[in-house]
Amino acid sequence: MPVSVPQLLPYHTSTCLGCGPQNPHGLHLVAHRSGDSVYADVTFTDRHVGAPGLAHGGAVAAACDDVLGFTPWLIGAPAVTRRLTVEYLLPVPLNQPHRITAHIEMRQGRALHVRAAGVGGDGIIRFTADAVFVVVDAAHFAAHGDVSGFGGLLEQFGRDGVSRNGLAR
Repeated sequence: MPVSVPQLLPYHTSTCLGCGPQNPHGLHLVAHRSGDSVYADVTFTDRHVGAPGLAHGGAVAAACDDVLGFTPWLIGAPAVTRRLTVEYLLPVPLNQPHRITAHIEMRQGRALHVRAAGVGGDGIIRFTADAVFVVVDAAHFAAHGDVSGFGGLLEQFGRDGVSRNGLAR
Protein backbone atom coordinates (compact mmCIF):
# COMPACT_ATOMS: atom_id res chain seq x y z
CA MET A 1 0.00 0.00 0.00
CA PRO A 2 1.48 3.39 -0.96
CA VAL A 3 2.38 5.78 1.84
CA SER A 4 0.71 9.19 1.67
CA VAL A 5 3.28 11.98 1.39
CA PRO A 6 2.12 14.97 3.46
CA GLN A 7 1.12 17.98 1.36
CA LEU A 8 2.01 21.44 2.67
CA LEU A 9 -1.13 23.58 2.78
CA PRO A 10 -1.13 27.35 2.21
CA TYR A 11 -1.74 29.62 5.20
CA HIS A 12 -5.22 31.14 5.47
CA THR A 13 -3.86 34.68 5.14
CA SER A 14 -0.44 36.15 5.82
CA THR A 15 -1.77 37.81 8.99
CA CYS A 16 -3.94 34.94 10.31
CA LEU A 17 -3.61 34.56 14.09
CA GLY A 18 -3.15 30.81 13.77
CA CYS A 19 -1.03 30.31 10.67
CA GLY A 20 -0.06 33.71 9.28
CA PRO A 21 3.70 34.08 8.96
CA GLN A 22 3.44 37.89 9.10
CA ASN A 23 1.45 38.05 12.34
CA PRO A 24 3.97 38.87 15.08
CA HIS A 25 1.52 37.68 17.75
CA GLY A 26 0.39 34.55 15.94
CA LEU A 27 0.95 30.86 16.54
CA HIS A 28 2.72 30.43 13.16
CA LEU A 29 1.20 27.00 12.54
CA VAL A 30 2.28 25.16 9.40
CA ALA A 31 -0.45 22.81 8.20
CA HIS A 32 -0.12 19.64 6.17
CA ARG A 33 -2.58 17.28 4.58
CA SER A 34 -2.01 13.55 4.89
CA GLY A 35 -4.70 11.36 3.38
CA ASP A 36 -8.05 12.21 4.97
CA SER A 37 -6.62 14.40 7.73
CA VAL A 38 -4.75 17.63 8.29
CA TYR A 39 -2.24 18.41 11.01
CA ALA A 40 0.05 21.07 12.42
CA ASP A 41 2.59 21.12 15.21
CA VAL A 42 2.41 23.77 17.91
CA THR A 43 4.62 24.63 20.87
CA PHE A 44 3.00 27.03 23.30
CA THR A 45 5.52 29.45 24.81
CA ASP A 46 5.59 32.15 27.48
CA ARG A 47 3.52 34.31 25.09
CA HIS A 48 0.65 31.82 25.60
CA VAL A 49 0.84 31.35 29.38
CA GLY A 50 -2.27 30.78 31.48
CA ALA A 51 -1.41 29.25 34.84
CA PRO A 52 2.34 29.26 35.52
CA GLY A 53 4.08 26.83 33.16
CA LEU A 54 0.87 25.98 31.31
CA ALA A 55 -0.80 27.14 28.10
CA HIS A 56 -3.82 29.40 28.31
CA GLY A 57 -7.04 27.66 27.24
CA GLY A 58 -7.75 30.43 24.74
CA ALA A 59 -4.43 29.81 23.00
CA VAL A 60 -5.22 26.09 22.81
CA ALA A 61 -8.68 26.88 21.41
CA ALA A 62 -7.20 29.25 18.81
CA ALA A 63 -4.76 26.56 17.66
CA CYS A 64 -7.58 23.99 17.42
CA ASP A 65 -9.82 26.38 15.47
CA ASP A 66 -7.04 27.11 13.02
CA VAL A 67 -6.10 23.47 12.38
CA LEU A 68 -9.77 22.52 12.06
CA GLY A 69 -10.00 25.38 9.58
CA PHE A 70 -7.73 23.43 7.22
CA THR A 71 -10.19 20.50 6.94
CA PRO A 72 -12.10 22.25 4.11
CA TRP A 73 -9.10 21.42 1.89
CA LEU A 74 -10.27 17.82 2.16
CA ILE A 75 -13.45 18.66 0.23
CA GLY A 76 -12.18 21.53 -1.91
CA ALA A 77 -14.41 24.31 -0.58
CA PRO A 78 -13.83 27.23 1.82
CA ALA A 79 -15.71 27.12 5.14
CA VAL A 80 -15.95 29.13 8.36
CA THR A 81 -16.40 28.18 12.01
CA ARG A 82 -19.97 28.05 13.29
CA ARG A 83 -19.31 26.27 16.60
CA LEU A 84 -16.16 25.17 18.42
CA THR A 85 -15.95 23.06 21.57
CA VAL A 86 -12.62 22.24 23.19
CA GLU A 87 -12.28 19.58 25.85
CA TYR A 88 -9.22 20.11 28.04
CA LEU A 89 -8.27 16.61 29.17
CA LEU A 90 -4.97 17.47 30.88
CA PRO A 91 -2.94 20.63 31.44
CA VAL A 92 -0.92 21.65 28.37
CA PRO A 93 2.68 22.41 29.38
CA LEU A 94 4.59 25.26 27.81
CA ASN A 95 7.61 24.66 25.59
CA GLN A 96 6.60 21.12 24.64
CA PRO A 97 5.50 20.25 21.11
CA HIS A 98 1.97 19.06 20.42
CA ARG A 99 0.56 17.80 17.14
CA ILE A 100 -3.02 18.73 16.38
CA THR A 101 -4.59 16.35 13.86
CA ALA A 102 -8.05 16.97 12.41
CA HIS A 103 -10.49 15.24 10.09
CA ILE A 104 -14.04 15.52 8.83
CA GLU A 105 -16.48 13.25 10.65
CA MET A 106 -19.52 14.00 8.49
CA ARG A 107 -21.02 16.44 6.04
CA GLN A 108 -24.66 17.51 6.18
CA GLY A 109 -25.39 19.94 3.35
CA ARG A 110 -23.14 22.95 3.95
CA ALA A 111 -22.24 21.83 7.51
CA LEU A 112 -18.95 20.03 8.09
CA HIS A 113 -18.67 18.22 11.43
CA VAL A 114 -14.96 18.11 12.22
CA ARG A 115 -12.86 16.72 15.06
CA ALA A 116 -9.28 17.21 16.27
CA ALA A 117 -6.94 15.89 18.95
CA GLY A 118 -3.84 17.49 20.45
CA VAL A 119 -1.14 14.95 21.28
CA GLY A 120 2.07 15.82 23.10
CA GLY A 121 5.49 14.59 22.06
CA ASP A 122 5.09 12.01 24.83
CA GLY A 123 2.06 10.51 23.03
CA ILE A 124 -0.49 11.79 25.57
CA ILE A 125 -3.74 13.34 24.29
CA ARG A 126 -4.14 16.58 26.26
CA PHE A 127 -7.08 18.18 24.43
CA THR A 128 -9.71 17.42 21.81
CA ALA A 129 -11.96 19.69 19.78
CA ASP A 130 -15.20 19.29 17.89
CA ALA A 131 -16.55 21.92 15.54
CA VAL A 132 -19.09 22.66 12.89
CA PHE A 133 -17.83 24.58 9.88
CA VAL A 134 -20.14 26.01 7.22
CA VAL A 135 -19.15 25.93 3.55
CA VAL A 136 -19.23 29.44 2.05
CA ASP A 137 -18.15 31.16 -1.13
CA ALA A 138 -16.05 34.25 -1.78
CA ALA A 139 -19.15 36.45 -1.52
CA HIS A 140 -19.30 35.63 2.22
CA PHE A 141 -15.86 37.14 2.78
CA ALA A 142 -16.57 40.09 0.48
CA ALA A 143 -19.75 40.92 2.43
CA HIS A 144 -18.23 40.55 5.89
CA GLY A 145 -14.51 41.30 5.53
CA ASP A 146 -11.79 42.04 3.01
CA VAL A 147 -11.63 39.36 0.33
CA SER A 148 -8.44 40.89 -1.09
CA GLY A 149 -6.52 39.63 1.94
CA PHE A 150 -6.82 36.08 0.61
CA GLY A 151 -4.85 36.75 -2.56
CA GLY A 152 -5.50 33.74 -4.82
CA LEU A 153 -6.30 31.33 -1.98
CA LEU A 154 -10.05 31.05 -2.60
CA GLU A 155 -9.50 30.16 -6.25
CA GLN A 156 -7.17 27.31 -5.22
CA PHE A 157 -10.03 25.40 -3.62
CA GLY A 158 -11.59 24.63 -6.97
CA ARG A 159 -8.28 23.41 -8.39
CA ASP A 160 -6.71 21.57 -5.46
CA GLY A 161 -9.67 20.21 -3.50
CA VAL A 162 -10.13 16.46 -3.47
CA SER A 163 -13.43 14.89 -2.47
CA ARG A 164 -13.18 11.77 -0.32
CA ASN A 165 -15.49 9.47 1.63
CA GLY A 166 -18.71 10.85 0.14
CA LEU A 167 -17.95 14.35 1.33
CA ALA A 168 -18.18 15.90 -2.14
CA ARG A 169 -19.89 19.22 -2.71
